[in-house]
Amino acid sequence: MDRVSKLASDRAVVIFSVSSCCMCHTVKRLFCDLGVNPAIYELDHDPRGKDIERVLARMIGRNPPAPVVFIGGRLVGPTDQVMSLHLGGKLVPLLKEAGAIWL
Repeated sequence: MDRVSKLASDRAVVIFSVSSCCMCHTVKRLFCDLGVNPAIYELDHDPRGKDIERVLARMIGRNPPAPVVFIGGRLVGPTDQVMSLHLGGKLVPLLKEAGAIWL
């Protein structure tokens, strides 16, 4: 849990991902299209990725958990939460507040 918390607060936007996951790709693409430069941790490339994945699964109550997004060090959640914020017009203000985008 401590490792996830530390990684999640390293940058304004942090995405825990799996490189072969299409939903992970969609979320990463969304943030890039919005002009965000997120920290991306590919769990399948990390030797401790399975441990991190278990912690994230407990945090969001879903397995497999990826993608999981943190903004400003706070858990936003998986794809459905991110897309809900985006479609509701709340994602960009959240990104501005966290200092991930300026415009």
